[in-house]
Amino acid sequence: MTQTVESLFDTGLERYKAGESVSELIPVFKEVCDRSPKSSSAWTCLAWLYLLDEKANLAYKAAQKAVKINPQDPQARVNLALAMLETGQKGLREHVEFAQQLIFVNEEWRDELKQSIEDGFVRKPEWKSLTKVKQWLFES
Repeated sequence: MTQTVESLFDTGLERYKAGESVSELIPVFKEVCDRSPKSSSAWTCLAWLYLLDEKANLAYKAAQKAVKINPQDPQARVNLALAMLETGQKGLREHVEFAQQLIFVNEEWRDELKQSIEDGFVRKPEWKSLTKVKQWLFES
């Protein structure tokens, strides 16, 4: 029996939180995106996994889709800024500033973003791009 898209997404998130490897989870979230192409959260997760897996170009494409579907998602904006930083693209400041505005008005989003950033450092301790984005978001 095929899992529903929602249960596949939820299972993927649980596996991620349990520490499963990024390379094992990318196919799960690719399937979710294929089956539910208008799911901003699925594209956001896929972009994050690609970033952790050193696949910045794929992360950029996934993050672009996430932001296009839901421009009000601060994590999607941060993922796009990270991918742009890692692929040497210009124009990332607008995404960082927009994410700053979003987390300024919504404390829950700010807390979620801080958790996500800390998780990124647990999985990829020397992540230079994430260090920069974290400073721009929270220390400027």
